[in-house]
Amino acid sequence: MLRATSVLRKAAVKAERVVDTLALGHRDRTINGVSVRATGGLEFAISLDKAATLNDGDALKLEDGTLVQIKAAPESLLEIRAENPLRLVRLAWHLGGHHVPAEMTTDALYVPNDAALGELVRGQGCSMTVVERPFQPEAEVHHHAHGDDCGCGHDHHDHHHGHDHGHGHHHDHHGHDHAHGHKQEHGHEHQHAHGEGCGCGHDHDHHGHGHHDHGHGHGAAHGHKGHSHDH
Repeated sequence: MLRATSVLRKAAVKAERVVDTLALGHRDRTINGVSVRATGGLEFAISLDKAATLNDGDALKLEDGTLVQIKAAPESLLEIRAENPLRLVRLAWHLGGHHVPAEMTTDALYVPNDAALGELVRGQGCSMTVVERPFQPEAEVHHHAHGDDCGCGHDHHDHHHGHDHGHGHHHDHHGHDHAHGHKQEHGHEHQHAHGEGCGCGHDHDHHGHGHHDHGHGHGAAHGHKGHSHDH
């Protein structure tokens, strides 16, 4: 049995190479790994390297170089119209939210003939008619509005864990100005203004360094400078 191993899009299909046609409904136009019988009786296996959606006018290329052209088969559809175009737009928005396949024309929408969809159509104030026609719905596109809770698996926070510990020891006549500037760039900056009751664990009244002012003036400036400790 011949195998169809690739797809040619409509624009590249040459009529002289087409040996048969295959009518498929929209749900069957993604088939792969199955054997089919074309309209003229040709039997072959669809064996594509990767899944592809077949559109009306595309062709499956067989191993011998010949083509089988795809035809969109007629289906039972709801033809939806509205006197107010805004109602059609609003209905299309609802259909998209429910991931309903829909074909759009300049003055009508086409969806599968389904009772639940009929209720939705009536609820939006639109009229509908059951028709038999080929169905070529719009391709579904997923748009991610990336944010904190979009659920796409990406971490949108720029976590800079490079703690910029600027231990700048400025030896100005032995006055050790220990500027411990901890910049934690988690999208915000923690600036600790150390004072009484700040909860940082330091006793700002009694540092207990035991430096009896030997003229060195050790000012341990944790966000403040110049505490003179007279013991």
